[in-house]
Amino acid sequence: MTTYPTQRHTEILELDGLELAIERCGPRGAPALLLIAGGAQSMDWWTPEFCDRLGAGELQVIRYDHRDTGQSSASEPGRPDYTGDDLAADPLRILDALGIDKAHLVGMSMGGGIAQNIAVRAPERVLTLTLIETSPAGGDGSPLPPPTRQVAASWEQPEPEIDWADESAVIDYRVEVERPYIGTLGFDEDRVRALATLEVRRSRNMASSMTNHFLAAPGTAVDPAEIRVPTLVLHSADDPMFPLPHGEALARMIPEARLVRLAGMGHEIPPPAVWDTVIPALHTHLRHS
Repeated sequence: MTTYPTQRHTEILELDGLELAIERCGPRGAPALLLIAGGAQSMDWWTPEFCDRLGAGELQVIRYDHRDTGQSSASEPGRPDYTGDDLAADPLRILDALGIDKAHLVGMSMGGGIAQNIAVRAPERVLTLTLIETSPAGGDGSPLPPPTRQVAASWEQPEPEIDWADESAVIDYRVEVERPYIGTLGFDEDRVRALATLEVRRSRNMASSMTNHFLAAPGTAVDPAEIRVPTLVLHSADDPMFPLPHGEALARMIPEARLVRLAGMGHEIPPPAVWDTVIPALHTHLRHS
């Protein structure tokens, strides 16, 4: 693959009344890789350091803020003005706006569901697919293990009273939201707090960001068995939200998918502790697919 100098460019795309914030690392002539974050996550959780190592001077890495996160359009808290199908269409809107016909897609959790949706409904736009800590978008017909008690308990607790104008309180809350999803590597509070601080300071409305994705009408289910693009599944044995059988089910369902089992990582975008495993696996997948 050709090596390009590293360049970083941030912009807000205006798409029929919708604003989506994106960042591109790498020149426009390089093959594109689009990173799709999980529910209630801005682009900030795909850190610049991760993007640079992933791009390796050979790819144009694109990350973006979902609706209701970061600098993208925000609806009123508790009243999302979009559906899951709209969230699934946004990556294609971005590629269209940038004049990119095809891209490598990398999705984590909800982002993995979005990536599956695109791979089934618009396979001509997908070079390769990478699914991180996610689950079959349409189910695989067999029962899969539920989240851990710690994760389930976090949903059952009453929502704390947050003063959304109090930056420190919102940052504390954002950090605590992540805590139940950690794996056996342990909770790197300094790193999570730095990312949460960046996200809170960039976001138009954190109250919307933390609730609206989970209130939007679900997107149309797709069958992962219909995916025909080269697929890599990265899944940790220590994911407390989607235990390993979810990733194993995906790898079984998608023809010729490759599963890389990880250890220690929780339900999260890969942290630095696993980059030495995750990034080479991704490079091998992208180069030989």
